[in-house]
Amino acid sequence: MSAISIGQAVVLGAVEGVTEFLPVSSTGHLKIVEGLMGIPVDDDAVIGFSAVIQVGAIAAVLVYFRKDIARIATAWLRGLTDREERYHHDYRFAWWVIAATVPIVLVGLAAKPLIKGPLASLWVVTGSLIVGSGVMWVADRTGRHKRGEDDTSFKDAMLVGGSQILALLFPGFSRSGATMSTALMLDLDRVAATRLSFFLGIPALTGAGVYELKDALGAGTGAAPLAVGTLVSFVVAYASIAWLLRFVAKHSFNAFVLYRIAVGLLLFALLGTGVLRS
Repeated sequence: MSAISIGQAVVLGAVEGVTEFLPVSSTGHLKIVEGLMGIPVDDDAVIGFSAVIQVGAIAAVLVYFRKDIARIATAWLRGLTDREERYHHDYRFAWWVIAATVPIVLVGLAAKPLIKGPLASLWVVTGSLIVGSGVMWVADRTGRHKRGEDDTSFKDAMLVGGSQILALLFPGFSRSGATMSTALMLDLDRVAATRLSFFLGIPALTGAGVYELKDALGAGTGAAPLAVGTLVSFVVAYASIAWLLRFVAKHSFNAFVLYRIAVGLLLFALLGTGVLRS
């Protein structure tokens, strides 16, 4: 018996696709929706399902940015044997993405009992949504938005990549929100911050999905719900990516800040009144 039905998988896949790359916390929204549908948010099968359907969203990034990824991968492969190619920004950027993924992998493995245990609470999601909103507001207001994607450095990649740990430990903070906020604090413009967040998320989220696949199936999540949720996540995420890049080119992050606060306060009320259990 699957822990998640096909219908629930469709809903959760859509939620994942919409929220994975918006700075509003996909994990937080998944936990809220799971709670409203009566799905235990701390169940191993549910946690595994949430990680696996992220692969659909990552696939959407791979397809959407396929030309950029092909260019970066080609430069990296050439640089392995061609000394001159190593001075190319794309070659260095590929190594930066790899290096920036190491911190979140190490913390994820070391803190797995906490991530699947007390940190999976909806109370943690509530606090993280609100605190993360404040961080994003400050970052957007104080960042000078003067540096483009070609101006990124190894330091930028490591700091932005390391900030993903915040979302890993505190669901609700948002991986996209943490990385974009950090990039803005480093004076990257909004489009560059958003694109850097996308690229840094590829190895981290793909690795998490593959790592959790066995546990998700073994804990009682059927292959069919996993496939459906992942497919829906891919389709919705592709549309979400296209919309977000157009939005940040002309707007600030204020709308996301206000939305996160509203969701955080709503969740606080639902938990406080007993409508949802933590």
